[in-house]
Amino acid sequence: MKLHELSTVPGANRPPKRVGRGPASGQGKTAGKGHKGQKARSGGGVRIGFEGGQMPLQRRIPKRGFHNIFATHYATVNVAELDKFENGSVVDAEALKAAGLIKKMQDGVKVLGNGEISKNLTVKAKAFSASAKAKIEAAGGKAEVM
Repeated sequence: MKLHELSTVPGANRPPKRVGRGPASGQGKTAGKGHKGQKARSGGGVRIGFEGGQMPLQRRIPKRGFHNIFATHYATVNVAELDKFENGSVVDAEALKAAGLIKKMQDGVKVLGNGEISKNLTVKAKAFSASAKAKIEAAGGKAEVM
């Protein structure tokens, strides 16, 4: 199935309600807005979260914690997952993404030391844990920090 072959389910698309077209339409005169008031006016209504002057919930609830906007977020890969690559190959972010080991790049790739590795690979990443670096080098590979 292709995008141009898709069609809506019968009854899913309904015609818009025609308001303000006289008393016979059933939505004449006030056009379903009732009599007067802020919501009946042109351009009337209140913004999202407005509670009529009462302190809004967003401001009443206590705020907790801290979010560091400068923190680095790594896409993580364990050493055991690197065993799927061929012996002697170069493993970088693109190769990991192509193999489906990482979804998003974020700020780079960090290799963690969970599991064992038996192949000698040249692994290029932004960061390595100490145990991951040791395991890669013990298997005859190289851990290069980019």
